[in-house]
Amino acid sequence: VQLVESGGGLVQPGSSLRLSCVASGFTFRYYPMNWYRQAPGKEREWIGGITRDGGVKKYADFVKGRTTISRDNARNTMNLQLNNLQTEDTAVYYCKAEGLDYWGQGTQVTVSS
Repeated sequence: VQLVESGGGLVQPGSSLRLSCVASGFTFRYYPMNWYRQAPGKEREWIGGITRDGGVKKYADFVKGRTTISRDNARNTMNLQLNNLQTEDTAVYYCKAEGLDYWGQGTQVTVSS
């Protein structure tokens, strides 16, 4: 199982980013997928998730209304669109297949003026 996150970077408050997760080594379309993040000195926290067919998406309250998760089962890819980023969104962002205990290396998002 391999999960490769990308798309992070240094952005100013109010900016947007689109993160991607490319999965391999398992049958992607069979698994619900989730995004997590871990800020310095804090526990890893769940951001949101998407069902196998992409029909249902759920989000944590702290990103609701400014975040969209999508997936493309033909490309084994999941995306996380983050809008109106704030300094408290600074963290390493990870994707994970539900039920599989594998993590990627994450992608760093830094929000700073």
